[in-house]
Amino acid sequence: MAEELITRRCGDTGLLVELGDNRRVHAFAAAVRAADLDGVVDLVPALDTLLLVVDPALTDPPAVEGLLRDLEVGAVARAENRRVEIPVRYDGEDLSWVAEHCGLDERQVVRRHTATPWQVGFCGFAPGYAYLVGGDPALRVPRRRESRVAVPAGSVAIAGQFSAVYPRRSPGGWQLLGHTEVSLWDTEADPPALLLPGDEVVFCEVAS
Repeated sequence: MAEELITRRCGDTGLLVELGDNRRVHAFAAAVRAADLDGVVDLVPALDTLLLVVDPALTDPPAVEGLLRDLEVGAVARAENRRVEIPVRYDGEDLSWVAEHCGLDERQVVRRHTATPWQVGFCGFAPGYAYLVGGDPALRVPRRRESRVAVPAGSVAIAGQFSAVYPRRSPGGWQLLGHTEVSLWDTEADPPALLLPGDEVVFCEVAS
């Protein structure tokens, strides 16, 4: 690699690579997968970092770190990513507040949320919960001052630079735009999560 690689040890089997940008995270993950490095058994993308988990019977983090410095990392081609369409009824409790906060009307909020593809930056919080990045910057809004005790499963929400779909009923403090009937987490499926890091997500409006 042309620039210095910043890494940190995570216990005996983890190596955290600090990349500073989610697009670089996915490009680096693609390069690691393509290199098929011996002993690397899992990759965990986050917003700005990538965690590599190794099998200590086969290698160790210092050995993997040495191999990473020789990786050729390029941009991830859009064709390599899965495209997932999610139908949404834009009837969320916070839609009008979001519109007012952003200086838009409700129809403009819907158009901006659906017009720009999102990407799964990383997953967390709950099984099947995907943090989506890359949407229209005009829709950046703060979290609610007080979280809701229970957000219904399928709720489509935004906060900060992110959008997401709640995979199950849970507490949450994001602004609700609408809801979908699509299941985000199915223990009978392989993999159980509908959305995986790197996937492209397009929201499609359906009639209320």
